[in-house]
Amino acid sequence: MIETTNLTKKFGKTVSLQRVSVTFNKGDAIALMGANGAGKTTLIRLIMGYYHPTEGQVRIKGADPITERVEILHSVSFVPQLPPPIKLSLSELIAYICKSSGVDKELIFHYAHEMKLDIKPNLHKSFFTLSGGMKQKFLIAVSLAKESEIMIYDEPTANLDPKARDDFYRLIQSKEQEKLSLFVTHRIEEVKGIVNRQIYMDLGEITSDEAC
Repeated sequence: MIETTNLTKKFGKTVSLQRVSVTFNKGDAIALMGANGAGKTTLIRLIMGYYHPTEGQVRIKGADPITERVEILHSVSFVPQLPPPIKLSLSELIAYICKSSGVDKELIFHYAHEMKLDIKPNLHKSFFTLSGGMKQKFLIAVSLAKESEIMIYDEPTANLDPKARDDFYRLIQSKEQEKLSLFVTHRIEEVKGIVNRQIYMDLGEITSDEAC
């Protein structure tokens, strides 16, 4: 579903990603690991079309994530490590998501409830003013409600308490069939029971890619 070929990204003279060729298949649940600066987030941003490659290419279901971005984003759910600084109220944000992505509003409320996030009393509040944990729970709820074929999570539990982490992984396990799930994580113990591949990166390269 995702294939990169000789993918390289440079920022000035700094090489963030070095000729990475990898394939992620339907049914894979992958832990993408490595130290800070290993190239994990750069790889994700290239896959999402946020960055243009310096060399090489990315294909998602055969399509280019830059030139065919709108079509591709309908197939992808993404939760970033740092929530975006959105100033819309939750009510406005939900309306925008439902209109732009065709997401069922009731499903957002359902998964928010499953994440122990009570949306209704907070609908008038700006997303920007919510706590880190509330923002993350909301973004996770949206990602699950979207029911995408490809689910990408960049340190999704960083702002969650242990109970919320358990809720997240319980929900993810119920959604994994016939999907591609990619977790950027430092907590292999959290995902060990749900992933079937472990990929390690260092200095912009994949150093190991193992089934588990």
